[in-house]
Amino acid sequence: MTAPAGKVGPNAIIQLADVLADRLGLEERAAALRAAGLAHYLARDPERMTDEREAAALHLVVQARQPSDWDELSWEAGERTAEYLLENRIPKGAQWLLRRLPPAWSARMLLRAIRVHAWTFAGSGTFAARMERGAAVISITDNPIAMPGCPWHRAVLTRLFRELVSPRVLVRHEHCCARGEQACSFVIGWT
Repeated sequence: MTAPAGKVGPNAIIQLADVLADRLGLEERAAALRAAGLAHYLARDPERMTDEREAAALHLVVQARQPSDWDELSWEAGERTAEYLLENRIPKGAQWLLRRLPPAWSARMLLRAIRVHAWTFAGSGTFAARMERGAAVISITDNPIAMPGCPWHRAVLTRLFRELVSPRVLVRHEHCCARGEQACSFVIGWT
């Protein structure tokens, strides 16, 4: 008997499908959704948490169909996901406070909030986060939607930390499940 698949937030699908529509047209959006086995989202976006395998399938299909542009498309989808979170999920009062605290404090508080909601993007993967010498370090063991370089994850983290911690944030992706490593790790630093 196999374990049930983890769930991830619908934005892992919605935002990438929307980027395809905006950049390459509705026909490419439809073709990618069909190729990923997600034709059921042609008429209506997912409205709740979705099977992590669906998100992974769409990201893999976009990489295969758009090999020279997939990193950029995935990055834009990640930025849009972060924008959605800023507009709809992170309370405005919390955003106001985080922007005014020293970066290390803001990063610590943001990591705490991300940890609580990590299942929305880590699915069945194991999420861990810590502060380390002026940087936030995030790892997702067995990341279910890992892609080479994880542009979607890097973009989400970059945008959130630039908006809420410091405009001078840099996210390094040091290890990647898509390269056969056990965990994806992200080191988030700022000046």
